[in-house]
Amino acid sequence: MKPALSSKFCSLVQETDGKRRQGWKETQRELRAVEYGVSTVVVASLGEISTRHSDLDPRFYSPMIARVTLDLTLGKEFDYLIPPEFEEDVKVGTRVKIPFANRSVLGSVTALAESSPHKKLRSILKIIGRQTLLTPKVLQLARWIADYYCCPLEIALKSVLPDAVRKDQKGWRERLFARMLPVQAALPNLTKRQQEVWKIVTEWKEIPLQKLLELADTTAGTVRRLEDAGLLTITSEISERDPYANEVILPSQALSLNADQTQTLARIIERMDLPQAATGTSPASTFLLHGVTGSGKTEIYLQAIAHALEQGKGAIVLVPEISLTPQTVEHFKARFNSGPLKTLVAVLHSHLSAGERHDEWHKIRQGRARIVIGARSAVFAPVDPLGLLIVDEEHEHSYKQEEAPRYHARDVAVMRGQSEGAVVVLGSATPSLESFYNARKSKYTLLEMRVRADDKKMPMVRVVDMRNEARRGKGIPIFSQILRDAIASRLEKKEQVMLFLNRRGYASSLQCPKCGYVAGCPNCSIALTYHRQIEKLCCHICGHNDNAPTVCPEPACRNPAIRYAGLGTQRVEETLAKLFPRAHVARMDSDALKRKDDFRRILGDFRLGKIDILLGTQMIAKGLHFPNVTLVGIIYADLSLHMPDFRAGERTFQLLTQVSGRSGRGDVEGEVIVQSFTPFHAAIQYARRHDFVGFYEQELEFREQLKYPPVSRAAMLTIRGRNEDKVRLSAEHLKRELEKELADWKDLILAGPAPSPLLKAETFYRYQIMLRTRQMAKLSQRLAKLLELLKFPEDIRLTVDIDPVNSF
Repeated sequence: MKPALSSKFCSLVQETDGKRRQGWKETQRELRAVEYGVSTVVVASLGEISTRHSDLDPRFYSPMIARVTLDLTLGKEFDYLIPPEFEEDVKVGTRVKIPFANRSVLGSVTALAESSPHKKLRSILKIIGRQTLLTPKVLQLARWIADYYCCPLEIALKSVLPDAVRKDQKGWRERLFARMLPVQAALPNLTKRQQEVWKIVTEWKEIPLQKLLELADTTAGTVRRLEDAGLLTITSEISERDPYANEVILPSQALSLNADQTQTLARIIERMDLPQAATGTSPASTFLLHGVTGSGKTEIYLQAIAHALEQGKGAIVLVPEISLTPQTVEHFKARFNSGPLKTLVAVLHSHLSAGERHDEWHKIRQGRARIVIGARSAVFAPVDPLGLLIVDEEHEHSYKQEEAPRYHARDVAVMRGQSEGAVVVLGSATPSLESFYNARKSKYTLLEMRVRADDKKMPMVRVVDMRNEARRGKGIPIFSQILRDAIASRLEKKEQVMLFLNRRGYASSLQCPKCGYVAGCPNCSIALTYHRQIEKLCCHICGHNDNAPTVCPEPACRNPAIRYAGLGTQRVEETLAKLFPRAHVARMDSDALKRKDDFRRILGDFRLGKIDILLGTQMIAKGLHFPNVTLVGIIYADLSLHMPDFRAGERTFQLLTQVSGRSGRGDVEGEVIVQSFTPFHAAIQYARRHDFVGFYEQELEFREQLKYPPVSRAAMLTIRGRNEDKVRLSAEHLKRELEKELADWKDLILAGPAPSPLLKAETFYRYQIMLRTRQMAKLSQRLAKLLELLKFPEDIRLTVDIDPVNSF
């Protein structure tokens, strides 16, 4: 028989319920029933009434409701009952397994409620993990991403939580360990093999069983006999996967700073020392650190992080994927793996295995790693409390996600810093025009470091007009005479050379001079690139490849004099071997780096002087410090200059400046030789003079005339499908609907629809509409509502890219 509730207890519950209805937001409040048979504690938490007694009278007990966002793209939250046994464990951010239709799916609790408009709610089946994976602050950030970038919340949550930690199964790796036990009496009689095993165990005290078997060259049975004798125990334990476990990193100490560095660090620390309320509400807590290449920005980061640790807070350092080199990680591990501020440094990037990513993420969530280094997704790392957020090379376009949610990690970092009261530092030698514009408008605080650390000189930049080189010889040479002589001179002096060409492969196209045939990709509107090492024609968009023909494939032609046009890194490497046969040349591009450790190995050999010439694509353009590099050669500076993108000049200026910065970082003054067919272009000339401000002012004038970012914000709407006519008609229909819906928008500029610069990619035809406005947050909301109502044919897809960085 159920215990009756006294009128005293009922009135107490009703009184609490009344206060709750008035809007009380209590964190935890206990009400104890003193009546016989009722020994349960009734808890009022965040305005909710719950109980641990499942048999309480339902008149006075209503179970809590969990709003769950499923790991399915459905665009809505679903209500589920929280069973009494889970009430203490289910919180906002908890991962759960719930019934959905006729199956079980996973999801995240994104809100708690006291009631639901739906009847006959189903209950949560299981809680995943002991700890909430989503912190309330990161969940708030995910909601902002969903709203601003026009995507469902569940898509945003998939970026926030890596796949490796969202699964139902345990992600920890367990291994067997042999541990020595205290010996109370004399050792029993042991065989010779057992004695060898015992000797190793006494030296190690605790050792992985597999390693013990390898060292002793024995079997598990021998070890088990020692366990039976009471000498050791074999247990299963969690063994964390550390991607840098085999690295020997020597500790480093803080370096002395020059005047620019001292002033910059003081400004950052001054802001970090302000009360959180003073920093968390103002975008002025974001610094733009504009320092020339080699000015010592990394040391500023390290000492600012040390200050955050002294405050009991953590730090996140974002670097572009291509700059996330072992050299970068070593700087931070060397500084913080020992000493009074010792802490684990976690690393998050796409080259980690799923297991490594799982273990690194949980180190952060458990508070054991207070410093995180990673690519764009590391902006969501669950560091709590967060004191400092650094975005190095903030101008890099790889911070922009290409799939939904199409967020920009730099902008997300600024938003997270504001919401959590953390100081944000955006660092670059060539800031994006958007960031520098914000600094000029006092939205960010500008910090400048105009000289290199240790008073080293900026490299001398020489621009070679390749038109003149072509007139002197037969055809266009890969190397100008000036660059060839400079390479030879450096090799004689035992100095190192870096050569840059942002195009992989051997030749950019295959052409027939007789009939004009060009080998193109059947899936994309682009020519196939010839790769000589595998004798294949490859598409760098979709991955399609064909065997390289020996005659023209056109049946009516069959010309054997078919030839390859253009050049790539493979062809440059081949030419270097002929010009400098005694030099050790290494090539770094995605074709050459097949194994996980190739990147680390090549850079290690280059640092040790085993490689004389390092040839590569943009992965060698930044984040590298080699004092013996005295010459940088840029093979084809025009490659990115004539792209159909309004940012082409900005990208070229940034790339040339960053590559040039690899030269002259030691005691010998550096030199940069830039080969170009448009040597007097503004981007090349300003890069030659290391004049960022001059380039910014000239480029901004052009952007203002056309109302391009940073003067306004942009949204790119792309319609794609396999039928070009249907895609074009759908794009025209979309334009009409936009004009109707946004007719009252005063500063809106609508351009298109027009074919994408790359019309066909991966078998899909694509048309674009660009919207430009100064009020992007409001436009995102209007677009989201409109897109919910629009209907397109089943084979037509629409994507929305807010603040795009590519026009194609």
